[in-house]
Amino acid sequence: MSATPSPVPPELPIAPPGQLTAPDGRVEPAPGAIAVHGRYVNDDLRPVPLSERRWTTYNFTALWVGMAHNIPSWTLASGLVALGMDWKQAVFTIALANVVVLVPMLLTGHAGPKYGIPFPVLARASFGLRGANLPALVRAAVACCWFGIQTWIGGQGIYVLLGKIFGGDWAGAASVGGYPWTLWLCFLVFWAVELAIIHRGMETLRRFENWAAPFVLVGALALLGWMAAKAGGFGALLDQPSALGWGEHFWPVFFPSLMGMIGFWATLSLNIPDFTRFGAGQRAQVWGQSLGLPTTMTAFALLSVLVTSGSQAVYGAPIWDPVALAGKSDSVFGLLFALVTVLIATISVNIAANVVSPAYDLAHLAPKLINFRTGALITGVVGVIILPWKLTATPELYIFTWLGVVGGLLGTVAGILIADYWIIRRTVLDLADLYRPGGRYWYSAGWNWRAVLAFVVGGLLAVGGSYSQPGKGPFPADGLIPFLRPLADYGWAVGLATGLTLYTVLMVMAPGRSARPERTGSTG
Repeated sequence: MSATPSPVPPELPIAPPGQLTAPDGRVEPAPGAIAVHGRYVNDDLRPVPLSERRWTTYNFTALWVGMAHNIPSWTLASGLVALGMDWKQAVFTIALANVVVLVPMLLTGHAGPKYGIPFPVLARASFGLRGANLPALVRAAVACCWFGIQTWIGGQGIYVLLGKIFGGDWAGAASVGGYPWTLWLCFLVFWAVELAIIHRGMETLRRFENWAAPFVLVGALALLGWMAAKAGGFGALLDQPSALGWGEHFWPVFFPSLMGMIGFWATLSLNIPDFTRFGAGQRAQVWGQSLGLPTTMTAFALLSVLVTSGSQAVYGAPIWDPVALAGKSDSVFGLLFALVTVLIATISVNIAANVVSPAYDLAHLAPKLINFRTGALITGVVGVIILPWKLTATPELYIFTWLGVVGGLLGTVAGILIADYWIIRRTVLDLADLYRPGGRYWYSAGWNWRAVLAFVVGGLLAVGGSYSQPGKGPFPADGLIPFLRPLADYGWAVGLATGLTLYTVLMVMAPGRSARPERTGSTG
């Protein structure tokens, strides 16, 4: 390794001093370049040393297989069919959405293997050392809600399957807060298991995902085989025509549904550096994500349609919920296998997608007080108190309201990050200044008003026109801001394009050179 050249303005593609560059282009700070302690650094936020960046293509592929194989992603296709699509339209929509969202996933993920930094530290380059708390808290809030949703769904799955094993006394237990106390017990036990795993750190998560991914895949295929054997083939649901056709009735449902499907993983398109920072190189994260995300989500959507088709042939009505379907088994072994599969699948996605990010984001808010483990615990507590069961009450509320609004806001942040990292800085960052008050990313008192303005405008255009069908959501039928209603169906794309374009223009027209003090090793 050798030290990189002398300092230049941040937008020029020449590496700054104070950091070491490996032959493959990966970068780590020189000894003493980043403070050991300070207001903007702790052990969880520091760059991962090159020696510890060892996730391979398989690790990233397994991560996505583990995250994609979960109950909510299984039921995505069912939500689209409930809106009037046939199975081909539903699978096509999901496949296209995941190809689209893979692009920002790879672009923001690039900074992870190269610099070893998590999402909130990457956001400092565009938003400022203090301003980065804005996108970090937005992402953390979304993750906390998702954590609650997944934990509730996982708890319900355990409750249903245990009820089939233990009989009526389990399901007929006394109610507490409108639900049997046995359901609350399953929810809390499941919650505790998740936090116990993440408490052991990212290396434990990597090992868990490595074996969880193939196990869940085997479980899903076993469900397909069982259903095929009982149904004698798949046909009833696959023969059902679309209620929308491919004409004027289809497109008004397709575009907001596409944005909602993109919104399903738009969260990870922001904080994917939280994982790729452990990558052994760019090839590992690019191939791992490309092999893992779009292929797995599409295959899982098709799998859910085939299994549901078989359930209609066997039981006379389509059963989209895999837990309810598994509960039809008369075999204790089959029920226990389904129980373990649901448990592992939900833990896999929930920890990786919804605990890692807010743990880093909350640690970023107060590095001296909150570390990764403390942030994970806060996430768990918030996820319990946000009443997650209400967010998935109907397909309209789940896809159009929750996923649509989330996608619009997070798409705006993704546009800003991509513009800053790829267009303004051309992938060249000063690692030391990402942790240094008064450095080139300090802007005005730690805030870059250009990024904040781009976020406000992009977010407003993306979600300002949010609307709901009468009686099916929290928004007025003509939109929160009526003249923006036509944009609401394209929220993620509008947010991404606006954030990227406006931030680039503002940075080019008003670059705002920051103070850049002499480098004396490390500062607080």
